[in-house]
Amino acid sequence: MTTSVELEAAAFRKLLNHLDNNKDVQNIDLMILAGFCRNCLSKWYLAAAEERDFEISHDQAREAIYGMPYSQWKEQHQPPATEEQLAAFAQRQWK
Repeated sequence: MTTSVELEAAAFRKLLNHLDNNKDVQNIDLMILAGFCRNCLSKWYLAAAEERDFEISHDQAREAIYGMPYSQWKEQHQPPATEEQLAAFAQRQWK
């Protein structure tokens, strides 16, 4: 029998796979549209580990989400934010 935790884990893996297959979607765009991004997911992952006394580093949490070291992902897939993105992000912060 499948438990809710197994379903949640499967859905989470699907989300990570979807984000991995759509690297062109920038974190700032996710923040503008959804109010969270890959970095948020890594922080939630780290917090979940800490709540369960499971020791991982911030870098390990990021790598679990990004599928590679964050510095490598950032270099390969994250161009600087545009003025338009920054303006939209600033606008969202006031909602």
